[in-house]
Amino acid sequence: MPATPWQLPPLIKVYEALGAVGDGRVSIEDARRAVVTSSDGSKNYEVEMSEDGREISSNDNASYWQGYLGYPAIAVLLERGFYRAPANVSDALAGVAWKDLNTKFKNDYAKTIAEVEKHVEQSGHDPDAVRSEADAVLTFLRQLGPMRGKRGRPPAASKRPSKLSKR
Repeated sequence: MPATPWQLPPLIKVYEALGAVGDGRVSIEDARRAVVTSSDGSKNYEVEMSEDGREISSNDNASYWQGYLGYPAIAVLLERGFYRAPANVSDALAGVAWKDLNTKFKNDYAKTIAEVEKHVEQSGHDPDAVRSEADAVLTFLRQLGPMRGKRGRPPAASKRPSKLSKR
């Protein structure tokens, strides 16, 4: 069976990937494997890729259910240096509670991006520069044309209490 290309992700997934890099949530295990921890710390996603980054497997929900390259795989490509985003862009997106925001806005990614861009501006960063860099990452992904590796089921969340349940 021939390899199938990944669909391009929505822009929000690039923001999330940049944030994962900024948070230091990407752990390179070896030449092929890496682990990315979710923003709330409840899940660890496994990403495997070929040395050239063209064949990628990831067990995050978007990759498994939606068929587009999810943020963990994008974060690993960034961390491995296939594309070098300026550190100030990753820093601008560090600390964002992605799961909470996506839940709050019922996965309306335009609303989530608008909220994140407010946060970026309030923290002294340039939201236009962040959006421009995210667009550049999408262009890079389009040019790379990554192919799907083996399909892995997403992990279950750990039993950690949510940040929201402590109120």
